[in-house]
Amino acid sequence: MFQETLTAQPVIEAGRFVLRPLRRSDAGLISMYTADRRVAEGTRAIPHPLPPGAAENFVARAMAEKRSEDVWAMDGSANGLAEVLGIVSLTRVEPDQSEVGFWVGPGFWNTGFASEAVAALVAANPHNSRTLFAEVFQDNPGSARVLTNSGFEYLGDAESWSVARGGRVPTWTYLRKMG
Repeated sequence: MFQETLTAQPVIEAGRFVLRPLRRSDAGLISMYTADRRVAEGTRAIPHPLPPGAAENFVARAMAEKRSEDVWAMDGSANGLAEVLGIVSLTRVEPDQSEVGFWVGPGFWNTGFASEAVAALVAANPHNSRTLFAEVFQDNPGSARVLTNSGFEYLGDAESWSVARGGRVPTWTYLRKMG
């Protein structure tokens, strides 16, 4: 993955919330949500149990000038919702391709928030990518629907390491051609 100095992240309108860059005050809610085994096991990189300081370190990396990933909070505070509903991210893997990642706090599952966030990120295309890549664990068909609802096409099966599960997990991979 590329580590480069990325431009400032835009705030992106996403229906019932905005996608905004992380700030230090987000660490508490991020820590609370990702301490849930179900959230951690739905991702490749979140450990379970969550070590002390992990959320603060994640926020610090997301705010760093030199980073390989842009991370946005799904912030619903303007509409009477939580300040952090979940996270959506873009990681540049090649100059013209980025990988989409996302998770939503368990109290907001099955609300359409993930679909709104990914659709808004795809529409904004802040990395000006020609293609977007994503993968989901095969035991998470809801996340697969989020991707297909945003125009991602199924590529095939693979495996990825999950820190929380301590092993390789079967995945479905997806690609979205842009513009």
